[in-house]
Amino acid sequence: MQRAVILGRGAAGKSVLAARLGEITGLPVIELDKLFWQPGLTPMPRDQWAARQRDLVRRPAWIMDGDLGRYDVTGPRLAAADTVIVLDFPLLRCAWRAVRRSRERGDFWYWLFIYRHRSLPVIQQAIAAHAPRSDVYVLSGPRAVRNFLAQVTRDAAARP
Repeated sequence: MQRAVILGRGAAGKSVLAARLGEITGLPVIELDKLFWQPGLTPMPRDQWAARQRDLVRRPAWIMDGDLGRYDVTGPRLAAADTVIVLDFPLLRCAWRAVRRSRERGDFWYWLFIYRHRSLPVIQQAIAAHAPRSDVYVLSGPRAVRNFLAQVTRDAAARP
């Protein structure tokens, strides 16, 4: 794993997973939310967002954390990834986490509710189109994340 993309429903734990993977692997973490949203939570225009990602993927190694729903352009980062991780957590778990962490706008809640039926199929198509040779992991809950991290830790320890 040298170039990892983490996608998933809001409040699934993408940033936490990215930080933990960064600790284990030593790879730099790029938190896409911080780069994408402009003042007033205005989304970056799609063409600018795609260009920004093309610049980011030129780096030799990274973990990119973020799923921007209907605003996102995933192609540039998926095409450069060797690993794609999708957090497909249940709605209730993510909704509970979202309530606990902060106040969210209405469009966030809408995306949270429609994610599995509208966003996830789009992500799956994008992975098939742009990352057909990448290792893809679909993690369905905290236990799956723990198991994945344990395997990454073992793999990292086995490397000279």
